[in-house]
Parts: sequence; structure tokens; C-alpha cells
Amino acid sequence: MREVFHQSLEDVQGRLVEIAELVTVAIDKATRAFGTSDVALAEEVIENDSVIDDKALALDELAIEILARQQPVARDLRIVVSALRMSASLERMGDIAEHIAQLTRMRFPERAIPKGLKSTFLRMGELDVEVARQLTELLRTQDLGITEQIRNADDLIDDLHVSVFEKVLSDSWQGEASATVDATLASRYHERFADHAVSVAKKVAYLSTGDWTPSTDALNIIAAP
Repeated sequence: MREVFHQSLEDVQGRLVEIAELVTVAIDKATRAFGTSDVALAEEVIENDSVIDDKALALDELAIEILARQQPVARDLRIVVSALRMSASLERMGDIAEHIAQLTRMRFPERAIPKGLKSTFLRMGELDVEVARQLTELLRTQDLGITEQIRNADDLIDDLHVSVFEKVLSDSWQGEASATVDATLASRYHERFADHAVSVAKKVAYLSTGDWTPSTDALNIIAAP
């Protein structure tokens, strides 16, 4: 019975990795579409979001079945409950990628990125893709050293997010109302995407350390071979 239970937990981890991989593809395509006004690429992201939703739902159903049938306790219970919460964050990350793609489609054939902010949004997109890839690797390997990399990238995205608001609120901003809305929405989407990644990373670290905010030294000790 325990062997079946542990196989189920491995299945949960594998499904989390699979969803994270799909989210990585989605944010990569969405940010490329946003940067180049590629409406066909944006449509792919929008159409494929249902795949992420379906896989997240299937994972939730598996986790609930494990809770009902196996009645796990202690650390096993935390793993299953955390998987439910991580699934929700990953599903939301997929939705955010879809929102970025929808902005691209809504403004086509015009540029989705407001004038004067292209380099900022291209960098935010690159960082979001990097975060998604790092998160996938963290879920696959449980290498807690990656959590620090995710937090560092999130800090950079936060700084860029602030810079967008400073730009659109400055006296020099000449964008129309629609451009201001697009800039603030897109910036918020990029920032929230990384926030959800940090949330998942914290849960992975908690399962290994028992601490919601482990220090860098503690993470290095645990991650050391």
C-alpha cells in the first residue's frame, strides 16, 4: 500500500513538472508575440491555455483522491496539500501568459508595446521566461539553490515594473489613454507571473526545510551534494 502511495506522490510531482513545462512554452510564446505583434503566435497561446487548465484540474483531482483514499499525515499530507496550491499558481501563470497574448491580439495590427517602453518589456519578458524555466527545473530536481535565482529574477522584474509606472506617470509621457492602460496592464501581468513563481518556489523550499523563509545559507547547505 505504501508503495502505491509513493508512486502516487511521484505522479503528482511529474504532473507539476509537466504543467510547468507547458507554462514555460506559453510565456515564451506570449512574450515573443507581445514584442513582435505576432498575432498568430498569440492565438496559439490563447488556444492552448485550456490544456494547462485541464492538466491542473486533473492534478487537483488526483491530489484529492490521494487525500480521500490514503489519508496521509505529517509530511506526506503537506506534500499533497502543497501540490494543490502549486497547481493553482501554475494554472494562474498560464492564465497570465494568455492575458499577455490577448493584449497582442487586441491591438493587432498596431504594436502592443507602447512607444518608449519596448526595451523594458522585452527585458521583462526574457526574465519571465527565465523564471519559468528555473521553476520547472526546481520542480524536477528539488534543487533548492534555484529558489534564490528565482527570487533574484523576481526582484529585477519588480524594479522594471516600478520603472513602467514611473514612466507613464511622468510629465514626459505622451501616450494616449489606451497606451497607458496597455502599459500598466502588461507590466502588472509580467510582475504577477514572477510572483506566482516565487510562491511555488517557497512551497518547494518549505517542504524540504520546514521554513517558509529559509536563509540563503540554509538553502546552500541543503542543496550541497
